Amino acid sequence: MKKLFGTDGIRGFANKEPMTSETALKAGKAIASFCIKNQKIPRIIIAKDTRISGDTIMYALTSGIISIGLEVTFAGVIPTPALAFLTKTLNYGLGVMITASHNPFYDNGIKLVGDNGYKLADAQEEEIEKIILNPTNRLLSADISKTGRTHILEDPLKKYIKFLKKSAQIDNFKKNIKIVADCANGAGSFALSMLFNELNINAEILFDKPNGININENCGSEHPQILAEKVIETKADIGIALDGDGDRLTAVDEKGSIIHGDALAAIYAKDYQDKNRLKNNSVVTTIMSNAGLSATFKKMNITHHKSGVGDKYVMEKMIETGSVLGGEYSGHMIFGDNHTAGDGLLAALKLIKIIDETEKPLSDLAKIVKIMPQTIINVNVSSKPDISKIPAISDAIKEAREKLKNTGRVLVRYSGTQPKCRVMIEAEDKNIAERACKKIADIIKNNIK
Repeated sequence: MKKLFGTDGIRGFANKEPMTSETALKAGKAIASFCIKNQKIPRIIIAKDTRISGDTIMYALTSGIISIGLEVTFAGVIPTPALAFLTKTLNYGLGVMITASHNPFYDNGIKLVGDNGYKLADAQEEEIEKIILNPTNRLLSADISKTGRTHILEDPLKKYIKFLKKSAQIDNFKKNIKIVADCANGAGSFALSMLFNELNINAEILFDKPNGININENCGSEHPQILAEKVIETKADIGIALDGDGDRLTAVDEKGSIIHGDALAAIYAKDYQDKNRLKNNSVVTTIMSNAGLSATFKKMNITHHKSGVGDKYVMEKMIETGSVLGGEYSGHMIFGDNHTAGDGLLAALKLIKIIDETEKPLSDLAKIVKIMPQTIINVNVSSKPDISKIPAISDAIKEAREKLKNTGRVLVRYSGTQPKCRVMIEAEDKNIAERACKKIADIIKNNIK
């Protein structure tokens, strides 16, 4: 069982284990050793989001990597999907993204991408983790003359934006779509402005002035309320919100309603189906997806596959089932016919294009799916014991499931990226869902300290 890696890399409070410069140094050596053994390409590319702690981790990682003899290229502040694209197309052995995604600025993390542009599998992360935790397994360079060097990648965003434009296939729009965009003061702050300028998209851009500590602060895909207010105020057609590393999208319709990943997945699925691009007539989402989405796909005769939570597990299931479209409620949208990673900017472009082509407002497009009332409560925990072995919690879950029977759903799981236990209840009656969710959450608070 992995100790350092969660569902999306290593993550934690910056300057506290495991996100310290000391552990980052060890991780750099371990990553380099893994790269030499498995990837056969002795070059690693590193990027980061806008967190103030990014430099500390980046340089510690780099020191570890080049001490083993590998070359490191710095790509600067770019979105995670940009790193995945560059790792694959520029022939790097590994890509390393320093980010804690949608988390607050005081967190940070390390995400790893293979030479094929896909996130590393669990078994590969476990191999790296064993090297980090056991120094005797670490490969060291015996010849100081073979120590690696660092380089700076020229115009990484230009390369990425060229890819986005080609993937979205946007030449011009039928009408002047009014857009408000929220960059979360994160890695998409520079990329989105550059992209919209090249496409001559006139958008009002919010939260695009990162200072190291304002990333995701009351903004971005997790906090789209200000964006929604601005959409109504300016009478915009659509609002789009990225997260801190640019791999998630939350949308806001022209009425100010927030459109999450399940509704987006249904909109994209219909677009792909209408254009005969939905390979195997199937879509992949996670076990967290709303029951209403499954009902919608059933009406559309679309096979709905479900994976574990995390965009890399969605991608793995997409590859397994031959699906080209996948996503998460949280806003990761994966277009497998274009990209190897979830991409908030690509998802935004495709959504804007659908609005333009159909000449329908986003509120109408979102009516394709009827979301069942769903309540989610995140409980802070300092440890993650087996829930099934805590009678008070397991009994409460069993009781809730018996009450709901076939009219709802109960899901309790630990977050793979934060010290939280997530309680999700779906029910036809919103009040029932809220009461059941609160009851289980309170029991967790009392039993897991």
